[in-house]
Amino acid sequence: MITFDIEPARYRHWRLSCDGPIAILTLDVAEEGGLSPGYRLKLNSYDLGVDIELHDALNRIRFEHPEVRVVILTSGRERVFCSGANIYMLGQASHAEKVNFCKFTNETRNSIEDSSAHSELKFIAAVNGACAGGGYELALACDEIVMVDDRSSTVSLPEVPLLGVLPGTGGLTRLIDKRKVRRDLADVFCTTAEGIRADRAQSWGLVDHIAPPTRRASRCRRSNRTSMSMAMTIVGFTSG
Repeated sequence: MITFDIEPARYRHWRLSCDGPIAILTLDVAEEGGLSPGYRLKLNSYDLGVDIELHDALNRIRFEHPEVRVVILTSGRERVFCSGANIYMLGQASHAEKVNFCKFTNETRNSIEDSSAHSELKFIAAVNGACAGGGYELALACDEIVMVDDRSSTVSLPEVPLLGVLPGTGGLTRLIDKRKVRRDLADVFCTTAEGIRADRAQSWGLVDHIAPPTRRASRCRRSNRTSMSMAMTIVGFTSG
């Protein structure tokens, strides 16, 4: 039975820390922690269970921590931010399960933008490593995207060239309507399976800021003090 009754102490995939006006949500997916048997959540990919935790964390930040003004979404893994929805999970799911999964995921992304628009709660995606498919769509839901320029981090929407389907949680819409990416560049981007690196991603408008590896958000997990220092550094990009 799927349950939505969850709390931070029982999260398996996200870590939530709040310190004054800044909250940090770190994605570190437990590979063997899938909601159903038969697949592993490799490369920080997600299933409904991962998104249930994210949904709970967002609501707790909004209603239990009114002092928080900025939420940093980042990864606890080296070289991967999030590779999107787990394709093996989708492959074994029924049609109804796929539809409900996409609905719930979309509503969670929409809630990020609703909180930004109506609750003065801003979101920053700190992209460290590969950011693909639904992972990039999660970043697109944020107000700002900061990307580590380490020559290996990329953003991509590889659904069309690799799977023959369109991005399922608002990727194309947010590229054009929200980020105002040129349509010709969006076409190239969405047919480039290997992704776009930091310098070009910034020039195309796919991300807002790039940072050297010494500031990479993945180091946030080392300690609370380091995490808050990193968060303040990232927030600084938005005021510059």
